[in-house]
Amino acid sequence: MVSTADPSSRDLLSNRLVTAFVYWLPALELVASGFFDIGPSWRGAVWAAALTIMGAGCIANALRCGRVHCYVTGPFLLVMAVVALLYGLGVFPFGEDGWNVIGLIVLIGAMLTYWLPERFFGRYRVT
Repeated sequence: MVSTADPSSRDLLSNRLVTAFVYWLPALELVASGFFDIGPSWRGAVWAAALTIMGAGCIANALRCGRVHCYVTGPFLLVMAVVALLYGLGVFPFGEDGWNVIGLIVLIGAMLTYWLPERFFGRYRVT
């Protein structure tokens, strides 16, 4: 349950250290994995772990402070974690450019799910 008393004080995004560990470090891992020849299964595991950390961080933040975009971004990132894992295991046949396609979907989807909900519904959910 989200309290109406100053939700910004409970927003994980207001803490730079938490933001770095929960969002920026996993994003850096996604980018860095492209520079190493680790094989599709390992890359799928790295991407799934990184996207799961970011998605879980968003869901935790939605429950913690009611940040509107986190209600959408969290589930989106978790779905993309499953997609990355299944592509890495060879279940989804996205072809040779699959990682680029998944990365582009994650990048554009994360930007849209971050910006659009708060544009229309405000920064915090009021209960």
